[in-house]
Amino acid sequence: MRYVVTGAAGFIGSQLLQVLLERGHDAVGWDSFTDYYDPALKEENARALPVQRIDVAEDALELDGVDGVFHLAGQPGVSSFGDVFPVYVRQNVLASRRLFEASAAAGARTIFASSSSIYGDAETYPTPEDTMPRPLSPYGISKLACEHLAYAYGQEFGLDYVVLRYFTIFGPRQRPDMALARMVSCLAGNRAFELYGDGTDSRSFTYVDDAIDATIRAMEGGSSRQTYNVGGGEEVSVLEAIEALGDIAGRRLELVRAPRRKGDSRRTAADTSRIRTETDWEPQTPFVQGLAAQWRWAADRVATP
Repeated sequence: MRYVVTGAAGFIGSQLLQVLLERGHDAVGWDSFTDYYDPALKEENARALPVQRIDVAEDALELDGVDGVFHLAGQPGVSSFGDVFPVYVRQNVLASRRLFEASAAAGARTIFASSSSIYGDAETYPTPEDTMPRPLSPYGISKLACEHLAYAYGQEFGLDYVVLRYFTIFGPRQRPDMALARMVSCLAGNRAFELYGDGTDSRSFTYVDDAIDATIRAMEGGSSRQTYNVGGGEEVSVLEAIEALGDIAGRRLELVRAPRRKGDSRRTAADTSRIRTETDWEPQTPFVQGLAAQWRWAADRVATP
């Protein structure tokens, strides 16, 4: 099959592209290499992968002959407020509109990477897909807008799409601004970790390999115009993650307390009944096993000049 992966120099996209190539698919990546975090990290992720420098928000999108598109590109950062909203509109909403339009015209099935951030502080836990969305951040708002765009292009232009709501993906190559990445980086570098709030916020952490498996299953067997939660089977608080990391590393993380950030949900817990039933997906990686893999990756990077 011929596939395009947008955001292919990022944390999830680079590993998804690698898996697709290993499985024998004709796959190529697109990435604009924005400076939301150090572009050198993206260059490292994309090394030895067929990644083209393409900005989905403005460059020509050639999808003729492509069977499927994995649309993972976008501006992240759930706690961002202030004057950043135009960035989310351009990088997420406008870019996705162009991608959906090109996919519909080419007849390419499209997987859209949305987020649990669209739920905000949800009404029920574990949270099923039909829960009323109540996003708390510009990021979550923009992802929900993209979901509505996908629906509109499906209704009006026949776009064959699947929405995946990712719940806190973690593992090697995780974005440096994310909590677990900051934890392992601080511990590996003997620095204090800035803990926002009291540490009781919790997440359905999802290991990157499991997320990639769910993403490919959605492309190959997910129902058209369906929405699926993609979440690991364990809900873990920040303090529990800190404790687990200390056990793995054999030393404790020094903490510096800071006020809770605006835009962060207090809790996420994924109801994954739908994707399990319709695609036979099951998360395979326990949280502690995945965190150990991320710790080894980070520690090796510190040890290697």
